[in-house]
Amino acid sequence: MTTQGIQTVIYPVHDLARAKAAFAALLGAEPVADSAYYVGFQVGAQHIGLNPNGHASGMTGPVAYYHVDDINKAQAALVAAGGKEGEAVHEVGNGRLIASVVDADGNVIGLLQDTQ
Repeated sequence: MTTQGIQTVIYPVHDLARAKAAFAALLGAEPVADSAYYVGFQVGAQHIGLNPNGHASGMTGPVAYYHVDDINKAQAALVAAGGKEGEAVHEVGNGRLIASVVDADGNVIGLLQDTQ
């Protein structure tokens, strides 16, 4: 299993329009993905996402996602090292898989694999 490091950070937001305006001002960029269920910005190699359903799905703050080549293996390795499964592996569109693990200190570790 290899990782390309943290390349994606997703923020749960209550007001998507306000958050989109704030992040556009902060990043000096327009979104590359802009829908009612997700807004994403690309700044260099970093992807910043805004999830209006994040709070409802249990997100309590931003989650940093490590890009990995085998998400199932990465999640299993983190669980074997003492973490517990947070979010099960699932597709979020365009062949992109995400999952999370909560480590022994309660930190959420996001995992992301592009299959296309």
